[in-house]
Amino acid sequence: MTPLTRRLTAGAACAAVAAVGLTACGDDEPADLDTISMMVPLLGSQAPAADSELQQAVEEMIGKELDLTWVPNSDYNDRMTVTLASDDLPHVMVVQGKVPAFVQSAQAGAFWDLTDKLADYPNLTAEDDQILLNSSINGDNYGVFRLRDPMRTAVIIRQDWLDNLGLELPETTDDLYDIARAFTEDDPNDSGDDDTYGVVIPQWPGGYATASPYDVIETWFGAPNGWGEQGGQLVPGFDTPEFLAANQFVKQMIDEGLINSDFATMDSGTWDQPFFNGQGGIIIDVSSRAGVIMNLFKDQDPDNYGDYVAMTGNLAGPDGVLRSYPTIGYNGFLAISRQSVQTEEELDEVLSVLDAMSSQEAQILLNNGIEGRNFEVQDGFAVPIEGGDSDVEVLRNDVTSFAQLGTQSNGWLAYDVLPEGGPERELWDHRQEVHESDLATAVHNPAQPLVSETYVTRGAQLDLIIADARIQYLAGQIDEDGLAAEIERWYAEGGQQVVDEMNELYAQLD
Repeated sequence: MTPLTRRLTAGAACAAVAAVGLTACGDDEPADLDTISMMVPLLGSQAPAADSELQQAVEEMIGKELDLTWVPNSDYNDRMTVTLASDDLPHVMVVQGKVPAFVQSAQAGAFWDLTDKLADYPNLTAEDDQILLNSSINGDNYGVFRLRDPMRTAVIIRQDWLDNLGLELPETTDDLYDIARAFTEDDPNDSGDDDTYGVVIPQWPGGYATASPYDVIETWFGAPNGWGEQGGQLVPGFDTPEFLAANQFVKQMIDEGLINSDFATMDSGTWDQPFFNGQGGIIIDVSSRAGVIMNLFKDQDPDNYGDYVAMTGNLAGPDGVLRSYPTIGYNGFLAISRQSVQTEEELDEVLSVLDAMSSQEAQILLNNGIEGRNFEVQDGFAVPIEGGDSDVEVLRNDVTSFAQLGTQSNGWLAYDVLPEGGPERELWDHRQEVHESDLATAVHNPAQPLVSETYVTRGAQLDLIIADARIQYLAGQIDEDGLAAEIERWYAEGGQQVVDEMNELYAQLD
């Protein structure tokens, strides 16, 4: 816990709670915890019924009834903001990230600080301390994070093109350049025409440090992942020589036609199509996209679909050092309201419920469903049971919704779905091996836990300065001096204040 929130004594907490319109402090009325209320995003179109087969199974397992408020995912953050301003918070709320409304409420005392409590519950004890830190707000955890894959980066390549040219999968950025050049100039599809290129990159919807192909390549070249530490001080990754070197490398590939010329405007929703249609042969993205593309080839060529897609992980940079680009490892968290859960004893009761919901048996219920009803187990994988009555169809739908309640912060204990065929299984096994290996060289963002006030209010606007300048540089609209000028503008328009605040917060981390 950092001094920033340790100073929140009991009396101060009451004041903070009052400041955000809460009524908890001084109210001795015990909470009714026979029924646990939760607010949850709904990803599908049909919310599970309160008396559904799956909800009854979960309630039986945790020994509590559940009062679930399902909110369409597209409206979730707006609804959460409204709920936070009300006096009717559920016991538990799914929070989809460090959105400003939640950060301000949590720091004002509206949610329990769980930093020193999670380790008391075996199924809430984080398997990965880095992810626990990433999910904190300046070192304090105001929720139980929802685990996601900590490593997903992959280079996806046309296997048939590699075979035609007698090439191997890349291991370095130099290899990547050589393959992209060969895919562009050496007729990898044997068409006899000049109709191919190397790397496919779409218009990227996010700003700087949002897992774009550019961010990944910058990490491979040794630039910090978002932020890095130099001489004990945090510096933004874009203000480093490695950032410039990486983008000089990308610009060279663009200028030589090794990357699609419409990289700045191509619809990201069509990213797979040039690869599938035989125009481009390399995609730098998450590994699951390899499986999606393989399915496209399966529909087109059911007998040979395994021959088209190859995949490898992160690449070593020009200095020969392998630096891997990780994810943040989580997608939001489950936070506990101090308005609705007022005492330490009540908090223990709710945490015990969340602990039970992350046991292996519960993880299987939430993520797979009911064994023998909608899935069966084969070789340690879940195999969907096809057909069945309408109740089974409802159960399948409900699993998608209830998975949003799963935290798995103690590690994934449910079943993965069995890949359909031999090529899919081979690809799945390869993905697991690559990701596990790459985790050893992951370059984490040391500023990931930090939330500065200026960044909360102006961060998105500031990040766009860098993202736009990077694209303008790559497109030849500005030169290196112009790129440097935009970085200076970032500092002048609030970035320096962000740097100062980040370093102040960083110094307070334990």
